Amino acid sequence: MTFSLVARSADGHLHGVAVASRFLAAGALVPAAEARVGAVATQAHANLAYRAQALAMLRTGVTAADAVAGLVAADPGRDDRQLAVVGAAGAGATWTGPRCHPWAGGQAGDGWAAQGNILDGPQVIDALRDAWLTGTDLPFPQRMLAALAAGDRAGGDRRGRQSAALLVVQRHGGYAGTGDELVDLRVDDHPDPVAELRRLLGLHTMIFGRPDPATLRDLTGPLAVEVAELLAAAGHPVGPAGLDDALAAWSGLENLEERFVPGRIDPIVLDHLRRGAAGRPSPAGSTGPVG
Repeated sequence: MTFSLVARSADGHLHGVAVASRFLAAGALVPAAEARVGAVATQAHANLAYRAQALAMLRTGVTAADAVAGLVAADPGRDDRQLAVVGAAGAGATWTGPRCHPWAGGQAGDGWAAQGNILDGPQVIDALRDAWLTGTDLPFPQRMLAALAAGDRAGGDRRGRQSAALLVVQRHGGYAGTGDELVDLRVDDHPDPVAELRRLLGLHTMIFGRPDPATLRDLTGPLAVEVAELLAAAGHPVGPAGLDDALAAWSGLENLEERFVPGRIDPIVLDHLRRGAAGRPSPAGSTGPVG
């Protein structure tokens, strides 16, 4: 009822799980990951205990293959389950029980494993694999999503579509560096969940992405004047504390505080500010600051 990818970045700093299924809220059941440790997907007749158990084994240095072998050997329900694990180094590993509904199977390689059951055919996993292996120019979350989308286009779950999810972890990669969840997005019930997940990832990247130092623009001269005028029109006039203070206040209300840099402006922030002044729909889905 599900197809998924567990993967590790080339430098070992990121781990993730991407999953799609004709099943309500697959993202609540299938994925688990821990920064610098590994990632796990449990599916078919999922055994949720696999998630914590696999990560605990990986934490002690057990390989992905040995973690999979140990977990399924100890589980009397293994014949109805699928499991995938990738660790901090080496190849990923996957298990498909002989009683999983066809088509069911998986493949694994260095730093990844892909698997699925009740699929349209083996071409789903082939497409997912090929997209993962050729997507090295993409950022890690977008690369995982591109692989999931390729599997979806190749037929995906033969019963149809319902949910999708993407979980990516990186040490201190979460909000304001206070957690490890770089991306944790779920589409629980939607007619085209992979496409909706792509839309959400775009919003997530805009709101929570870190500025690229190479693209930052200095807030001086005509640009500083323009930004001050735009902020005033948005209800944040520059006061005695200066332009940075007004821009920081506006950025926080627009959920763009992660992109605020004193004395400079991220082009993404500038574009959003200009959009607001032009009365165009905001792509950020602003609802105010977190908490």
